Amino acid sequence: MKVAIASDHGGINIREELKSLLEELGIEYKDFGCDCSTSVDYPDYALPVAKKVADGEFDRGILICGTGIGMSIAANKVKGIRCALVHDVYSARLTRQHNDTNMIAMGERVIGAGLAREIAQTWLTTEFEAGRHANRIGKITEYEKSEQ
Repeated sequence: MKVAIASDHGGINIREELKSLLEELGIEYKDFGCDCSTSVDYPDYALPVAKKVADGEFDRGILICGTGIGMSIAANKVKGIRCALVHDVYSARLTRQHNDTNMIAMGERVIGAGLAREIAQTWLTTEFEAGRHANRIGKITEYEKSEQ
């Protein structure tokens, strides 16, 4: 598995914590920034990561900003992306099992580093259940294909 990870200025601390987790799990990753504590625009980080995941360069993507909301909205504008805003372990597990998400977003101002690690580990190690859920994901994919 290859993971793309990025944050804006509001998520740099959790991003560093999650990079350590990825290393511990032996998961290949690339950090797409940001490398500053001054204000930056979250779409400048969310959109390139989402594009790389959608294009298949990376299997999954993790985004962090102050609340996770802006990052998730931006990422979901890219066709083929199913990015969930996640702030608890239960949702992290179900978003993989039922929604086959390929990206998650979290908010550093909402959760701490310990919970972010638990969420990311759960999300990274949970498989898609397919079955009845595959049909639902297929409907989303078909809709995206019809949008011009």
